[in-house]
Amino acid sequence: MNRQQPLKDTLRRYMEIRSAYAPAFSCDNREMLFLCTISGTPQVWSLGPESPWPKQLTFFSDRVMDGFPSPTVEKICIRMDQGGNERAQLFLMGSDGQNLENISQDPDHIYLFGAWSPDGRRFSYSSNRRDSIHFDIYQYDIDSASHRLLHQSDHTNYAGQFSPDGGKLLFSRHHTNADNDLYLLEIETGEITLLTPHDRESVFHHACFAKDGKSLYLLSNRDSEFTRVAHLYLDREHWVWLTDDRWDAENLTLSPNGNALAFSLNIEGTSRIAIWDCKASQSIALPEIPQGFVMDLEWNRESSALAFTLSSPRYANEIWQLDLRKNHLLRRTYASISGIPQERFIQPEWVHFPSFDDLSIPAFYYRPNHQKTPYPVLVWVHGGPESQSRNSFNSLIQFFLQQGIAVFVPNVRGSDGYGRTYVHLDDVRKRMDSVADLAKGVEWLVSHGDADKKSIAVMGGSYGGFMVLAALTHYPDLWAAGVDIVGIANLRTFIQNTSPYRRHLRESEYGTVERDGCFFDTISPIHHVDKIKAPLFVIHGANDPRVPVDEAEQIVRALRKRSHPVDYLRFEDEGHGLVKLENKVKAYGEVAKFLDRWLLNEM
Repeated sequence: MNRQQPLKDTLRRYMEIRSAYAPAFSCDNREMLFLCTISGTPQVWSLGPESPWPKQLTFFSDRVMDGFPSPTVEKICIRMDQGGNERAQLFLMGSDGQNLENISQDPDHIYLFGAWSPDGRRFSYSSNRRDSIHFDIYQYDIDSASHRLLHQSDHTNYAGQFSPDGGKLLFSRHHTNADNDLYLLEIETGEITLLTPHDRESVFHHACFAKDGKSLYLLSNRDSEFTRVAHLYLDREHWVWLTDDRWDAENLTLSPNGNALAFSLNIEGTSRIAIWDCKASQSIALPEIPQGFVMDLEWNRESSALAFTLSSPRYANEIWQLDLRKNHLLRRTYASISGIPQERFIQPEWVHFPSFDDLSIPAFYYRPNHQKTPYPVLVWVHGGPESQSRNSFNSLIQFFLQQGIAVFVPNVRGSDGYGRTYVHLDDVRKRMDSVADLAKGVEWLVSHGDADKKSIAVMGGSYGGFMVLAALTHYPDLWAAGVDIVGIANLRTFIQNTSPYRRHLRESEYGTVERDGCFFDTISPIHHVDKIKAPLFVIHGANDPRVPVDEAEQIVRALRKRSHPVDYLRFEDEGHGLVKLENKVKAYGEVAKFLDRWLLNEM
């Protein structure tokens, strides 16, 4: 049966499903700005009351990573890299997209936006331009077009919010990905004050000043299993917790008038929005939102509405808005329409399976509606490893479901969202326990998930790519095929060659070459290539600063030397993952044919 041309056409239709996300409001509150992929790469768009259709403001071949409008001036600061290299530059442009100016002009280093000052004429940012490793704190003044160094130290420092009077600045110092501190910086004197002394590994993020500037609202897991909303009184160093130690709180943001605090709760991978009335010290009742994953909570300038990105298996990736005056939910964008009926989108079921040590592993399981059992199954592994697969929209997963392939998405040990104990269960010498979770997931699929044990494949990106290769080498008899996207083949060379500014942040999770190099060699897939039985498909971007492209080419060379079936696509204009539409169509079209051959046995 020749399905290749219809397969390619159907895949393109699913890749044409676009995303709208990252809402923000113009200084006059009339326009909502957002990022959208309608043009094929993320660009800045605006939607106003007089426009039935949004206007595109930027027209670059490369992605726009962020857009931050000034609260008082018709200026927008955007970040953009080149070819996925993540060396983001800062640009200023008018609110109409005109008069673009590159204010960093330093393509060899990274620039990270912090926040606008209350008067909207300055903003904070971080950069590693001093030595490529450490990030210092800077301020840019739009009137004088001048940069000012505010804080320099040999650490990873990220700029945060200004105080209400504009005289102080919060910044975060990251020791690892799971441990940081907050500091308060006096802009005129440069004096810094540690706000979060702690002994146990803890995170402190999304910090924002209360209206009077005397306290902070923030998210932290200090003395907690989960990340909670906290109120920190600066003069007394007194903490008050506003949420229970049960689920992670996310996306904290304070309304411009300082009266309402919005955040979301991550409940088994599904988001629930909450708003806290700061004056009444109680929650505000809200209308129900569709099930999915909430990101990018953003207040309008009047504090009367809350916009957010909702990634939902049912509604794709769109921007919605809560009108607090009317207690009404409104969908603001319709970027995702591509002619596919909404009823074809399949929502997953939430399951748990026992691992080798009886630890309960959570997972989302998508079953195709039209496929008779037993199912061919694709096991989809997230990256990170401190990440979490969410109850969100994924066009590729929805495509595979329409091809009759079930998709199993586990959150193996080491995943975020289930407490600090769970996230550390795969650290360093416990690395392979998470791979064993995948093997036990296959066992559950065959016993309880109506899976065809001869037609199970594994696919993942970044750290998920490592998991794919580790699963193929350490449990070779379980898999019919594997797909590795920007994955790690050799832990030793990965740690040695990843960008220097990232290395110390990752070593707490993976270990160091000096201390753990022999262990890396023991478990790394590159040293077990002879055990791989399943055919493999490898995708990588040449500009990847996180997992250098040599990781892909090591495993491809080794397999080709053995004449083992391996397909390889290298993209010269991509980095850590695929961003551009045509690259996605090409790569995933080939993956679809690959799985059609090896999983569905369509030759």
